[in-house]
Amino acid sequence: MQRKEQVLEQLRQDGAVTVKELAELLGVSEMTVRRDVNELSRQGLVTRVHGGVTLRSKLDQTVREREPRGGALARYTIGMVVPSLDYYWPHVVNGAQLAAAQAGTRLLLRGSTYDAADNRKKIQTLLDRADVHGILVAPETAGEQGRELMRWLNTLPLPVVLAERRPIRDIPSFHLESVATDHASGAEKAVLHLRALGHERVGLLVAETRPTAPAVRRGWRETLDRLGLDPQQSVNEDAGRCEGPDGERFMDDVLRRCRATGTTALLIFADGHALRFVQHATDRGVRVPDDLAVVAYDDEVAHLGLPALSAVRPPKSWVGKVGVEMLVSRLDEGGSRPMHHVRLVPELIVRESSAPISETLQVAATVREATAPSH
Repeated sequence: MQRKEQVLEQLRQDGAVTVKELAELLGVSEMTVRRDVNELSRQGLVTRVHGGVTLRSKLDQTVREREPRGGALARYTIGMVVPSLDYYWPHVVNGAQLAAAQAGTRLLLRGSTYDAADNRKKIQTLLDRADVHGILVAPETAGEQGRELMRWLNTLPLPVVLAERRPIRDIPSFHLESVATDHASGAEKAVLHLRALGHERVGLLVAETRPTAPAVRRGWRETLDRLGLDPQQSVNEDAGRCEGPDGERFMDDVLRRCRATGTTALLIFADGHALRFVQHATDRGVRVPDDLAVVAYDDEVAHLGLPALSAVRPPKSWVGKVGVEMLVSRLDEGGSRPMHHVRLVPELIVRESSAPISETLQVAATVREATAPSH
């Protein structure tokens, strides 16, 4: 891996890093690191800060629009539409920008919302330009509006790659390609990790409004079934209820149900909800991980927890990178290239919030099983 790519990879993992840390990691001088950082900043890939560097901030206006490497004329122009420019998606955009720069391709970014009508409006804005050759988009797929949007995307006269979305089975999508995280596999990794630590009752809090929630729930449920552990016996709730005026009451109820069911570990999607829940549990005297192990999902802010939260990390920047590479390959090779649907497997980052089940909890679980009424 080239040095600049190593810098970007470290930023994808940590979000920010000092020049001194990069010099030690790469085994080069701080002056060499600064030169690399300056070049990445000129390309619009990173933002320089005092003593270090971060992933590109949307507030950074020093490079307003990326030009292909060396200032050469762009081979292609790709339009990109994402539902948000906050949380999760900046990493996807960063990966797309890197791949576009490497391919001598121009990337036109449009931020949208989780609304099919707004998605279509932003996509149409790009289609109205004569210079756009392909579209990379994360569309809203829920409801009839989402289904209609998918039908429309399939009729477009230029290549379309779905990012973090997959075609809907009963809607024609022969002209759509996709690159998405295998979120069910991510949930599977979390459950297997917790089971290996001795936890037999692994609950789930999942934000039901998130597009990836069904896949996370499916991975959790299918993995427990395969392990011979009944999902019905563990806590299973909407993590979105951690927020709002009744959030504390809801989290108290979850803690009571964890004790009643013997649930000793939770997978919580997304990690903003996980942080909120762990803080609440700590305030109620529940020790994490001694009394309750927690694995978060997304790894945007999980490392900021106290304790730092173990987390499933989707390969966000790779979604953008592979999406652009797929479009460039399609434009280069045309109809001779088979249609691609790529699934990327998340990584499990183990930190302090997941640990082997304690002897006290093991004894309590044994007593609970022994005294449970027979059927």
